[in-house]
Amino acid sequence: MTLVLIGLVGGLLTGISPCILPVLPVVFLGGASRGVGTASGGVDSDAVPSRARPVLIVVGLTISFSIFTLVGTALLSLLHLPADLIRWAGLVVLVLLGVSMIVPAIGHLVEKPFAWIPQRHVDPDRGGLLLGLALGAVFVPCAGPVLAAITVAGATGDLGPDTIILTLAFAVGCAIPLLVFALAGRQLVARIAAFRRHRRAVQIVSGSVMIALAIGLTFNVTDLIQRTIPNYTEALAGAAGRDASQILSGGANRDDYDDKLLYCQLQANYDVIDGDDCGPAPEFTGIERWLNTPGDEPLSLPRLRGQVVLVDFWAYSCINCQRELPHVEAWANAYASAGLTVVGVHTPEYAFEHVIDNVRAGADRIGVTFPIAIDNDYGTWNAYGNTVWPATYLIDATGRVRYVLYGEGSYTHEEKLIRGLLTEADPDVVLPASVQLPNTTPTDPKQSRETYLGADRMQFYAGDGDYTEGTHDFTDARALPAGGFELSGSWTIGHESLLAGAGARIRLDYHASKVYLNVGGTGTITVTADGRERTIRVSGAPNIYTVASAPDPEHDEVELELSPGLEAYSFTFG
Repeated sequence: MTLVLIGLVGGLLTGISPCILPVLPVVFLGGASRGVGTASGGVDSDAVPSRARPVLIVVGLTISFSIFTLVGTALLSLLHLPADLIRWAGLVVLVLLGVSMIVPAIGHLVEKPFAWIPQRHVDPDRGGLLLGLALGAVFVPCAGPVLAAITVAGATGDLGPDTIILTLAFAVGCAIPLLVFALAGRQLVARIAAFRRHRRAVQIVSGSVMIALAIGLTFNVTDLIQRTIPNYTEALAGAAGRDASQILSGGANRDDYDDKLLYCQLQANYDVIDGDDCGPAPEFTGIERWLNTPGDEPLSLPRLRGQVVLVDFWAYSCINCQRELPHVEAWANAYASAGLTVVGVHTPEYAFEHVIDNVRAGADRIGVTFPIAIDNDYGTWNAYGNTVWPATYLIDATGRVRYVLYGEGSYTHEEKLIRGLLTEADPDVVLPASVQLPNTTPTDPKQSRETYLGADRMQFYAGDGDYTEGTHDFTDARALPAGGFELSGSWTIGHESLLAGAGARIRLDYHASKVYLNVGGTGTITVTADGRERTIRVSGAPNIYTVASAPDPEHDEVELELSPGLEAYSFTFG
């Protein structure tokens, strides 16, 4: 029931968020427009769409979205097909449906395969299912923790009952607002005689809107709508999180959960650190290699019994991890003699983070000396059911998880928990003085969000160029929206990065005190800000470089010129 509630709430918030706006006209007019043909190829202009048509549209969307989210990526990879094949198929179907509403004879042919029950006439309402299936293929909700968990599970093949339940609940939550709009369109036609008299015109408008949506999605015009309109659901999401936190901490009991680790993770999602007993700690599973252990020999929890163990999930190019890891390193050194062992489970976010030499070099730059488990196949990540970087699991001397903490910043409280578990393991232990390190966690609520540059997860591109995989020349020059970026010069756009060519430049609008670029290769970055230029030398595997810095958070722009051959992955902020 918890997974169902989380999925429904996440889906409902997505279903009323700005990212759904481009789809709403099609859903509304699709529910208002009865099918496009009869057996004779004509149009029944006086007929009102039945209640089934809006429902079929939303049912089709829910089915296709659920299937494509769960198994689409894995299936395309298995068949060695392009990653965006499903999306293109959906766009083609949308155009075909739009044309069929304008040209009834084509509509008859399109909807005929959906007349599953033999009858004299094709029921035009059944075409609503096809429309819903097409929308589900192109509908990409706003990113969020629920959808991220579903997508990671689908991409890694971890499709257990929990993931399926969460996906279906999320899809149903998204579908509820859409169903309201589809039914509203039908009611409008049913009640307003003028619409019924001009039924043919409504169909032509509906078909034109579907074609326009397909064109807009093809050229990423709809992304501009999502970037321009403020996310008015953020406050609702925050309220939902606080309510869920209160329910979990006050209205629910850990004993009600068979999976006690899941309970603690749900608490951690809302910054509620409620420990005592989160169940037995999962063993380190599927580790490819160990670093920073004697002889690079593996560690195991049974061998660490009697020690307090801090398991930290991280990735070396994650800026949040880079701010957190100095604190973890300091605890590892300060409390080793008191019985603390720190294990950093390195689970990659990018493809380059799978390379062990890159991880080793990244750890050296950050100053990580505690044991590192290379979790390239997500074995330990999945064993813990983890979903975020960084994430901390505190395990007591008996091998049970006692606390779960997500993200960065709660260092003082986390150190108190460590000291408490060490004293519990050995009441006579002599603890050193508390570690005193500055907390550099950003607290500005206006801070820009992480900006991915690869085609797969790009959200904030504000230019006019073709942002699809391949080599393109860009000539963007416009006023940037808040948090947006644009390109000029030659760039090769990849799945998760941008490869600089001749004259490659990025211009970024941001709100932060620091701007970091995750970039690799050998070359230079020329940074232009406030009329001044400076040069950053880049060499080696991808790493985070500071490209802008100010004493306090500010709203500004920065322009970067990357020498050919450099590969940029993302902007992060601090």
